[in-house]
Amino acid sequence: MQPNIAILAGGISSRMKKPAPISPALDPSLVRDAERKSKAMIGVGGGYRPFLDYVLHNIECAGYKSVVIIVGEMDTSIREYYEHNSATLFQKLNISYAVQKIPPGRVKPMGAADALLEGLKAMPGWKGQHFTACNCDNLYSVHALRVLLEDTHDNAMIDYDRSALQFDQARFAQFSVIQKNAQGFLENIIEKPSLDEIARAADARGRIGVSMNIFRFTYDQIMPFLEKVPIHQIRQEKELPTAVTLMVAKHPRSMFTIPLSEHVPDLSSQSDIVEVQNFLRVAYPDFHLKGS
Repeated sequence: MQPNIAILAGGISSRMKKPAPISPALDPSLVRDAERKSKAMIGVGGGYRPFLDYVLHNIECAGYKSVVIIVGEMDTSIREYYEHNSATLFQKLNISYAVQKIPPGRVKPMGAADALLEGLKAMPGWKGQHFTACNCDNLYSVHALRVLLEDTHDNAMIDYDRSALQFDQARFAQFSVIQKNAQGFLENIIEKPSLDEIARAADARGRIGVSMNIFRFTYDQIMPFLEKVPIHQIRQEKELPTAVTLMVAKHPRSMFTIPLSEHVPDLSSQSDIVEVQNFLRVAYPDFHLKGS
């Protein structure tokens, strides 16, 4: 059990920067955060703590030790914040950083698979080991993080029950659904699925499994597929689910799916801010009083 985790925070938060209908409950300072900062650094928590504090809190509580945060080349807020507060925040975590650059001729980075590739290049000591990879804008539970950390398969992912996720139908349409065999091994991840594809992904009980982009990998198994994953024709990015499906196609039964039924707060757009604030206020009532 190697307590390693990579956090993907190298995007330019383009969805978050798009204006949304302003809720009367939304603090104007958070709108400014959304327009100027990485979404992980928006101060949605008590005492204006950034969202990433809660992600790292759960990671620390789950038992991880070595963390690499993949940041964008134009963003210094994440590294400055955690280096400035290193004496008081997350002292059980050894936090490193990797930079995902924007290639010449592009206005944004090359996607999550490229971000993870840069993260692994920065952590050569992880070769031959396992590590978890997750988004910076989803608040995965301590339980989900710990289940992955303790899993004994070469590779594993959380298979979220779609019916337990508290999102509207428009948001559900954006989520990837998963197909797996009778033994629980991944066969395919379908992004932006059609209604027919969603129906076909349901199991015998009608349960639909959703990927929220949290995986446990063996460094040496996923690395070749991160290096050769193609650019998506429409979204023009190298996507992590594509790398995973390439690995599974070449190595069947290489990715185990772990069923879990719980909500995952998502901070993708300005319209999510108030909902996430309300969730944190209830779930972490005293967190702003603590160092970590």
